[in-house]
Amino acid sequence: MKNTFVNKVRGLLICVLFIASTLVTYHVWGSPLPNKLSLKSIQQQIKGKVVDVNGVPITGVSIQIKNSNKGSVSDFDGSYTIVAQPTDVLVFSALGYETQQIIVGNQTTINISLKEDVTSLDTVTINAGYYSVKKKERTGNISRVVAKDIELQPIVNPFQALQGRMAGVEVTQFSSVPGAAGTIRIRGQNSLRPEGNFPLYIIDGVPIISTPLDASGGVLDISGGIDPLNTLNLSNIESIEVLKDADATSIYGSRGSNGVILITTKKGREGKSKVNLNIYSGAGSVSKKLSLLNTAQYIQMRNEAFTNSGEEPTQGTAPDLLQWSQNRYTDWQEELLGNTAYITDVQGAVSGGNANTTFLFGGAYHKEDMVFPGDFGYHKITGNLNLNHTSSNQKFRVAVTANYGIDQNKGFNEGLFIQNAITLAPNAPALYNEDGSLNWEQSTWTNPLGFLRKTQEMKTNNIVTNAVLSYNLFPGFNIKTSLGYTNLHSEEFTKNPKSSNDPAFETVNSSQKQLTDRQSWIIEPQLTYSLGFGKWKLDALIGTTFQKSNGNTLYLMGQGYADESLLENLAAAEQTDILLQEDTEYAYTAIFARLGFNWQQRYFVNLTGRRDGSSRFGSNKRFSNFGAVGAAWIFSKEPFIQKTLSFMSFGKLRGSYGTTGSDQIADYGFYDTYQPTNGIGGLYPTGLANDDYSWEVNKKLELAGEFGFFKDHLTLAASWYRNRSSNQLVGYALPATTGFASIQANLPATVENEGWEVEIFTRQFQTNDFDWNTSFNITFPKNTLVAFPDIEQSSYANTYRVGESLNSALLYHSLGVNPQTGLFEVEDINQDGRYDFNDRQVIKDLGRQYYGGLNNSIMYKNIGLNFFFEFVKQDGRNELVMFQALGLNPVNQSVAVLDRWRQKGDVTNLQQSSVSYTANSVYMQTTASDQAISDASFIRLKTLSISYNIPSIYTEKAGLMACKLFLHGQNLFTITGYKGLDPQSARSGSLTYLPPLRTITAGLQLTF
Repeated sequence: MKNTFVNKVRGLLICVLFIASTLVTYHVWGSPLPNKLSLKSIQQQIKGKVVDVNGVPITGVSIQIKNSNKGSVSDFDGSYTIVAQPTDVLVFSALGYETQQIIVGNQTTINISLKEDVTSLDTVTINAGYYSVKKKERTGNISRVVAKDIELQPIVNPFQALQGRMAGVEVTQFSSVPGAAGTIRIRGQNSLRPEGNFPLYIIDGVPIISTPLDASGGVLDISGGIDPLNTLNLSNIESIEVLKDADATSIYGSRGSNGVILITTKKGREGKSKVNLNIYSGAGSVSKKLSLLNTAQYIQMRNEAFTNSGEEPTQGTAPDLLQWSQNRYTDWQEELLGNTAYITDVQGAVSGGNANTTFLFGGAYHKEDMVFPGDFGYHKITGNLNLNHTSSNQKFRVAVTANYGIDQNKGFNEGLFIQNAITLAPNAPALYNEDGSLNWEQSTWTNPLGFLRKTQEMKTNNIVTNAVLSYNLFPGFNIKTSLGYTNLHSEEFTKNPKSSNDPAFETVNSSQKQLTDRQSWIIEPQLTYSLGFGKWKLDALIGTTFQKSNGNTLYLMGQGYADESLLENLAAAEQTDILLQEDTEYAYTAIFARLGFNWQQRYFVNLTGRRDGSSRFGSNKRFSNFGAVGAAWIFSKEPFIQKTLSFMSFGKLRGSYGTTGSDQIADYGFYDTYQPTNGIGGLYPTGLANDDYSWEVNKKLELAGEFGFFKDHLTLAASWYRNRSSNQLVGYALPATTGFASIQANLPATVENEGWEVEIFTRQFQTNDFDWNTSFNITFPKNTLVAFPDIEQSSYANTYRVGESLNSALLYHSLGVNPQTGLFEVEDINQDGRYDFNDRQVIKDLGRQYYGGLNNSIMYKNIGLNFFFEFVKQDGRNELVMFQALGLNPVNQSVAVLDRWRQKGDVTNLQQSSVSYTANSVYMQTTASDQAISDASFIRLKTLSISYNIPSIYTEKAGLMACKLFLHGQNLFTITGYKGLDPQSARSGSLTYLPPLRTITAGLQLTF
């Protein structure tokens, strides 16, 4: 019994000790005491804010605890809260941004800045026009720039921002006069006609007439007119896509031959309403002035001219030597082109919305002075609206966009003003008399300020609107309609007051007024269907286009106003004439379709087609068919590639072939046309009918590869293309005996554009505090006229050569300066004693041999640095073409003429100074020789930007979401051996274009 009792007591004590030890163990190791070593079960609330590199809050960022299903999402202002343990890792991810991971530790507040993911092919979606496609899955060639590449630049036209940034896209801005049109060529010149090479412009789904607006003289006319896209608000552009190959452009049929440019404007986003405000201001000046002769050097050259010619100067031929001061010196470039052009730009937008409706409303004001003396400049006011709504059941969607702009360009009616300012004799008289009136120096010169009194004002207002309505009938099947309307109205008024002319000559007050209207509407119903079955996916699209455009031009002139104050009132003129009245109508219709096949997101085939009808062709040739096939293989997804080439993160091969067309010709060209005679009731024929001419056709072939290495820290894309444009639409020249200059017809000529495009992206560093990436692109184009049967019998015999580029110059061979005579000589090839096109056997290609750009973007904490270089390899016309024969007239010359021939036996490249007819004749021949061509290559620091994002701890105290300060430089320097004003205009060798302005601006971007 005793043993039994003892055993029971012993067992009870053991149970008590076990329970006690268990309780103690739980108390010591199981309770969440903060001073213990294990933090695994400690829970704490984390809060913070997610912003982008500019400090702007990001909505909808996923904040996930790594290796768990717990997470949160950032709110409209970027804020979030989440409960986590100190050992947890928070993963921040959002579409289009780089994913970041942060260890919680003992932090209770974690603010983070996400950087844009510029390399992620999985997240970037490209606008392909009628559809969108992921960048990695595209079968066509589409280049893209986004808002951050455009918005800080002090420019008027968005295409100026594209210079050097896109492979295969050649943008040339001949003149920096605000509002002047440039030229844009996508993979070269396809048509023999300059006016037949414009790309198709589309703004938010609405086609825009890309032809520049004409100016009746002046610096804008000499620069190519006014670009119709000037009235866009640059800060409202989300992206610009350029479609280049057949796969990308053939769905646009006859309008896609020269490429397609898609401009997409910004949209509102779900979240709390916010205001974005961008302001910058600065100044610009001419980036280059020529080195010219001073007064002593100039007078010596002019005296030599008369001595060498054996002639005596007279007051009629040499007022600079006999009547003007021989000691006076004026730097006319500084006097007439040396003003500072001040720039001010203010942009604002309000955006926001909820899950069903988003909105964005914005506006901008831009003011830019000119470098000429006087009150000349450019003003622009724009407004834009975007509204998107989705029904609660997600079936019905509507999107409305509207872009409206008004601009005013005040210049003057003298296209040669810049050239005259450069070549004006350094001892030319003073501009003003002592009483403040213009000095005409006894009618011995034309006072350049007189031209500035011939004011020219152009006012343009332009609206582009679009509405897209879509309805989801059942999963994957949508019906939608796109409705677009554009209306551009332009007024130009030019005054020619008597006070602008020398009072010694009888003149009258006169003025011109030109009115231009362009209206267009377009309706495009579409059906889209997406279907996934197994490893396959099918995307189908079919639609139709109905478009109609009207154009109206009226050009009036009034003369004989009693007073200059009446010049704007045509009713006050003694005589009023209608110089031109033109009304045109253009109709266009089409049916288009697309089939896209995708297997395992690895193999892709894209089929596109379009049947077009255009009112610009006769009934026999009004319709035509175009189509393309594109294919791609993402070989990096193949298991054997992933095993053997683990360093390759992405690899794709693609190719395309297809046809596009062009109807870029005048309306009514297939009709017999007539024009009223000056008499009453009469008509005379102006054009011959041709009902059989048809569409130009461009056959496009492309092969390309895209590669990513080391998790896309290095990406490479290379494309080879060959485009052949045939059935050329031209005005075929007719003999004068027919009574007509030309007839619209097709020529059996074929133009080929072949080339290579290479794009490289590298990310050298990527840490939380430091990021540095570089992008580089280069294009090697080659343009060739590959066929032109019987060109010798055509009017193009003296313009083009089969086997050579359309940009070629047919030149004499220069023999240099004869050391005995001191005159230029060119070779008479056929020894017939005449100099004509039979002697022009030297061919020089003035097109670009290669071109591209290099961009660096560096971010250290809140400080950003971005700089971009544009480079071009080319030949151009040199100083021989820019200036007149040495000493011929009282105009200045480059300092290069200091090395001219002066006496027998001199060996030099420049002939003697002379006023003789013979000297001028051989000089003109030499300007058409190979001696007038020289290297015009250049490297230009196009943009340089430094920015600072003020930390959120300061901006929040001021009630701001973000604040960014920036300093921006444009065209800061150019490295070139070219002696002209700007190597960009070297093809013409002209002094009539204003060179780029070196501009520095400072500003800020606010979000609140």
